[in-house]
Amino acid sequence: MRYPFVALLAGLAGGLAVGAASDDILIADFEGETYGDWQAAGEAFGPGPARGTLPNQMPVTGFLGRGLVNSFYKGDGTTGTLTSPEFKIQRRHLNFLVGGGGYAGETCVNLLVNGQAVRTATGPNTQPGGSEQLDWATWDVGEFLNRAARIQIVDQRTGGWGHINVDHIVQSGQRQAEAIVTNVLYHETYRPQFHFTARNNWHNDPNGLVFYRGEYHLFFQHNPSGINWGNMTWGHAVSRDLVHWEQLPNALEPDRLGTIFSGSAVVDWHNTAGFQRGREKTLVAIYTAAGDTSPESKGQPFTQCVAYSNDRGRTWTKCERNPVLPHIIGGNRDPKVVWHAPTRKWIMALYKDGNVYAFFASPDLKSWTHLHDLTVPGCGECPDFFEMPVEGDPRNQKWVFTAANGHYLVGAFDGQRFTPETGPHPADWGSNYYAVQTYSDIPARDGRRIQIAWMSGGRYPGMPFNQQMSFPCELKLRSFAEGLRLCRLPVREIARLHAQKKTWRAQTARPGENLLAGVAGELFDLRAEIEPGEASGFGLRVRGEAVHYAAKDKQLTCLGKSAPLEPVANRLKLQILVDRTSLEVFAHDGRVAMTSCFLPKPGNRSLEFYVEGGPVKVISLHVIEVRSAWR
Repeated sequence: MRYPFVALLAGLAGGLAVGAASDDILIADFEGETYGDWQAAGEAFGPGPARGTLPNQMPVTGFLGRGLVNSFYKGDGTTGTLTSPEFKIQRRHLNFLVGGGGYAGETCVNLLVNGQAVRTATGPNTQPGGSEQLDWATWDVGEFLNRAARIQIVDQRTGGWGHINVDHIVQSGQRQAEAIVTNVLYHETYRPQFHFTARNNWHNDPNGLVFYRGEYHLFFQHNPSGINWGNMTWGHAVSRDLVHWEQLPNALEPDRLGTIFSGSAVVDWHNTAGFQRGREKTLVAIYTAAGDTSPESKGQPFTQCVAYSNDRGRTWTKCERNPVLPHIIGGNRDPKVVWHAPTRKWIMALYKDGNVYAFFASPDLKSWTHLHDLTVPGCGECPDFFEMPVEGDPRNQKWVFTAANGHYLVGAFDGQRFTPETGPHPADWGSNYYAVQTYSDIPARDGRRIQIAWMSGGRYPGMPFNQQMSFPCELKLRSFAEGLRLCRLPVREIARLHAQKKTWRAQTARPGENLLAGVAGELFDLRAEIEPGEASGFGLRVRGEAVHYAAKDKQLTCLGKSAPLEPVANRLKLQILVDRTSLEVFAHDGRVAMTSCFLPKPGNRSLEFYVEGGPVKVISLHVIEVRSAWR
């Protein structure tokens, strides 16, 4: 591939002065008719570089010269990879232009060293209405100097934004993208400051949420050796307050039965499994061994296994009888186990296939009997199952079943069969709320039902970690005119991080005014109570993104998603948690929740309260700065 006149083409691309240094090393400019020595697999990348926009695609802008990699070939339905020849890393930075889909591991650019992805980047888009603009990305690759590497461009996603656009990959001594911090642990530019993230590499589902002797255990799906999904292992962290986390050594590693997929954990208070040795009660993890997902487990099916710990979760032993539940069908997985005191049995909810889940019972966590199956339309994976009271009526106990997407059923359970009475209902209206699970064994004196979700699909360009958890939330089962509904609010421990607070009360805000002029920052707990009056809408614009309420439509919108929201007594009540890469919105004490990731410009720390179409009455507006949990 030939080297274009970089400075001239940069001017043609919109005025951004690339200013190529004389010692830059071009890897690819994609100006040729073919990909040359790059190896294409699948259909997505077509016979060669695209000449800009492809048929039925929005206008593609921001690339240099005539050509670029554009995997929209034949639309978003095609998939494939495009891999460079091997090259030596000879400069501190790799600069490139990237656009298209924002799906980690699916529409991405990876730097491969020894076959492992050590850096990754995606496009910016996951929702309708995005732009096909390419922007600069930069990887700091100083730690890999003089190592052999490859660039791999990946399109493994179909459907909306199931493509990736890439152009002009250059080794350089200078950064082209906005400078970001990557090497100060827990203080990297895009590291969430009060949401859990793994120290490094990939993580997804929360697993094994259990409380024991003052510690909240958070196990999680983790790839300890790569920045993308794979090599599933149970990572492990503990906290005494749900805010400050300490990551411990990995708990469960892959074996001959498979890699370690999702599951749950319990305290075996009555030693039903006979695993206890010593005075500590035994923690038992129940997980899926995902057969045939590693060379060691080739030919094995998906089965359910247990492991136990007699030292407060610090070391784990896998049961000699594994698997304790043999393969049932397909990718059966994600066991959630709860103790049912009236029958003195453990109950397991297990994802089977499609929309179908299965319930099992066991006296000892090792021998399981099938109870019945449950079909939940529109749901799949990661079941949770728990009992909780209706708020204000503690004798009215109900059982709640949730699926991976948080959709839930409320009903009755007699030890043999769960009978839904209402649902499924959505628990969250945002873009990034998945694989939800609640804590087991929280003491009765506390009485809370606490849930954590994986904020799936977030973007963290150039970071040594990938993905984050939601902030822990307390669930309440409340009675409304339309029936029983789950409500969700951040746990009270968020107050441990509260810092300076500014408050406005009983003020009238008019179009063109900004009550928050001059207020800036990146970490907030925002709380507001507003009477919309005759205004057509109002909102809080946080670091460039709006949380907007449309009064006529009675819709709350954030980051491209909307939720129905009726005023209560002519007022709207909101709480918004703002971290470096996420917005979590809660309305009317958690009746509506929206969990979403975003990627603001690091330099944009602005806040704005705006009004449209007429004045609103601000009953109260609290801007509470939040401290980092890592400091």
